[in-house]
Amino acid sequence: MFFALLFSGSMYAKVDNYIGATAHIGEWTLMPSGSNYGPSLGVTGGLGFQYELQAGRTYSPTRFLFDLGVEAGAGMTSYIQSSSKSVRLPNQLDADNWRFDYVYNVNDRRDRYNDVAVHVPLMIGMQHRRFYFLAGVKVYAHLWTKTKSTASIETYGDYCYGDGAGGATIIGSTGQSDLRDVPGQQFFASIPKSGGVKTTFNLDMDLSVEIGGRIGVINYAVGYDVPKRKVEYRLAAFVDYGLLDLHTKGTQEALITPSVYDTDPAHGPTSMVDNLVLNDIMSTSGFASKVNNLVVGLKFTVLFQLPEEGKCVICSDGYNSSVRSRGSSRRGMKYEE
Repeated sequence: MFFALLFSGSMYAKVDNYIGATAHIGEWTLMPSGSNYGPSLGVTGGLGFQYELQAGRTYSPTRFLFDLGVEAGAGMTSYIQSSSKSVRLPNQLDADNWRFDYVYNVNDRRDRYNDVAVHVPLMIGMQHRRFYFLAGVKVYAHLWTKTKSTASIETYGDYCYGDGAGGATIIGSTGQSDLRDVPGQQFFASIPKSGGVKTTFNLDMDLSVEIGGRIGVINYAVGYDVPKRKVEYRLAAFVDYGLLDLHTKGTQEALITPSVYDTDPAHGPTSMVDNLVLNDIMSTSGFASKVNNLVVGLKFTVLFQLPEEGKCVICSDGYNSSVRSRGSSRRGMKYEE
């Protein structure tokens, strides 16, 4: 009620109250700091309820705005890692006693986050004719998050020279040779893998800015008998930027592998990849020092003016008549409201 108090001392002040609904759609990005990963890419949208107080001098085209609301939104965003990442099991022995490193190459990794959240905006701003802007904060409470990580896994043997069976050696141009795409020894060219743990996003507070305009027919004429529209339509661009760290630092590795090379048929022909655990990247150790939320999008708002307290013209005329009669009477007259 700040604006109501601000303008209550002026006889020309006018305060209007509105309630309405909002709809928004935009691009959702998670921005990690101190990370090998770049920003994620995604989409978000939602609906909301809004209360707005408008205050300003009567007939002035400039109005001060105070907004409070609640919004429900859902979104999806993904990190995409195009370059390969390798994990090695060093100093392994194959069935012929050749010594090698068993290597996992993680290709085309994607970590996707689906999220449902409630936003509570608290905004102040100004409206001048068709133009308006709002600025303030939004509290983001994340209610549900689902994670899915996918990658293509390549495995191969990196054979080092000098200690093969019977003292034989394998020597390439660089002193080593890779053995690839031999399924019988669990060297695979490409195996799809998926996984992910349930990630919980922290409570967040976002700095929010909204700039746009009123749409539809607007009558700028002034006067008591000039009809004013009771429904407002707006279209705006908005930006929400998170001020707090959205993620909780994890302790897991991005890819958890078996510790020993094992080709025992009893354990299955793909046991070296069946037992992999692919953790979502934001839950891993050393992913980022901080993750900030960023949403850029469009917002449509419709507002309905609440009924104003009617002015009693008859009562006003009666009061004025009584005052005039009292002033012209010698003995005076008692007036009761």
